[in-house]
Amino acid sequence: MATALSEEELDNEDYYSLLNVRREASSEELKAAYRRLCMLYHPDKHRDPELKSQAERLFNLVHQAYEVLSDPQTRAIYDIYGKRGLEMEGWEVVERKRTPAEIREEFERLQREREERRLQQRTNPKGTISVGVDATDLFDRYDEEYEDVSGSGFPQIEINKMHISQSIEAPLTATDTAILSGSLSTQNGNGGGSINFALRRVTSAKGWGELEFGAGDLQGPLLGLKLFRNLTPRCFVTTNCALQFSSRGIRPGLTTVLARNLDKNTVGYLQWRWGIQSAMNTSIVRDTKTCHFTVALQLGIPHSFALISYQHKFQDDDQTRVKGSLKAGFFGTIVEYGAERKISRHSVLGAAVSIGVPQGVSLKVKLNRASQTYFFPIHLTDQLLPSAVFYATVGPLVVYLAVHRLIIRPYLRAQKEKELEKQRESTASDILQKKQEAEAAVRLMQESVRRIIEAEESRMGLIIVNAWYGKFVNDKSRKNEKVKVIDVTVPLQCLVKDSKLILTEASKAGLPGFYDPCVGEEKSLRVLYQFRGVLHQVMVPDSEALRIPKQSHRIDTDG
Repeated sequence: MATALSEEELDNEDYYSLLNVRREASSEELKAAYRRLCMLYHPDKHRDPELKSQAERLFNLVHQAYEVLSDPQTRAIYDIYGKRGLEMEGWEVVERKRTPAEIREEFERLQREREERRLQQRTNPKGTISVGVDATDLFDRYDEEYEDVSGSGFPQIEINKMHISQSIEAPLTATDTAILSGSLSTQNGNGGGSINFALRRVTSAKGWGELEFGAGDLQGPLLGLKLFRNLTPRCFVTTNCALQFSSRGIRPGLTTVLARNLDKNTVGYLQWRWGIQSAMNTSIVRDTKTCHFTVALQLGIPHSFALISYQHKFQDDDQTRVKGSLKAGFFGTIVEYGAERKISRHSVLGAAVSIGVPQGVSLKVKLNRASQTYFFPIHLTDQLLPSAVFYATVGPLVVYLAVHRLIIRPYLRAQKEKELEKQRESTASDILQKKQEAEAAVRLMQESVRRIIEAEESRMGLIIVNAWYGKFVNDKSRKNEKVKVIDVTVPLQCLVKDSKLILTEASKAGLPGFYDPCVGEEKSLRVLYQFRGVLHQVMVPDSEALRIPKQSHRIDTDG
């Protein structure tokens, strides 16, 4: 027999797809699929030296796939963690006769040990940049009074405040983490900064504690302690104590939050804050796959208010969300509405319009890029002017649509093409090898296919007339794109048994005689087949299950 397959070859195989069985397949189904492929690829059935060598190689691959899936322990590892789970360092000292739950626990232990060795190489940087813009001169102008002043014809737009903050985490051990953060702020020419250091320790699976030290030029030294504790599986409490040292003396503060899961998607909060701006707050937050709802009530000095907000999540590729909120209190009422959308793999762009009394009208633009946040609050007017509300609503929408169509979409398309090209280059040698293996498998199938066709013709059964796999272009707007398909008529006919063909929910690229003709692109399988002398046709996406024949696939020849 040939030598064992290399690690790279194993990494590129899906064992379930190779055997064409379901992930829930029983041992009998696995055995039947294995026997069928062994009969097809057994080296002793081929006398030609080249075909014998190719059969040997494919036979070994099928054998290794069956060895993994037929053993409950190795199958459990493969199902949970894939082929790399079988290669995890440390398995050689693990007892093989264990339950799947014990295997999962052991794997997680080995994974934790590996993560601990990487702790010194990991940080979690987070940052925020906020730039406040005063654009009230666009709507609140006194043209008559300043008409003689030079340059008064152009509205004055100023940056009146700015805030920058950054933090990084440095894991020291598996339970201890050091956090360093700093911030700089300026408003109307006055500013200052602060720096904080915190040490967090996970005391148990139920809680953790954090000790914080801080200092700044606007306020004196700060000493804080934060504690988190799970009281029950559905209830937890957080307490934050702080001592702020200043020229006016020591100002203590205490904040306690008690939270409870009311159901799977709903959490209720009770918050008590003592010290500066003491208050009591209660809120209910419901977060589901399609919406996020919050209702809150706060009684405090000097701020007391009621809040209700709703956010709808669209189930699209761009993760679009629209939101609205109403906040009413002793200091006025604010209505806010807006939307956010994913514009790239790591970036989310959002905008919101805030209308309030006595705050006026503001436009808030926010960009989240990975762990960095860029926030631009633009104050438009101190009055409730319909023109300001209109431009704050329509302006960002028009700008976004123009930028998205002219800049973002072409950029993302170019980036996708670049990544696909890079992926093709990196996998070119592997794809060539897969192509050669598929061609070899097709040659090995010829004799079996001939016998299958003879048997199916005798009973007017299932005959695969034509089958193509790859990227099809039917949309006229994409007519310039290149069609990339391969002929898989023989491999599909080889899988026909008792006038039936069943393909499982997995990528077809792993089936015997198949390979991926267009890496990284959407693929489909198109089949033209004959059953009981009548032509049928079907086209399914790559990972969708297929079962033929079906009456719905029949071609209407009357038309």
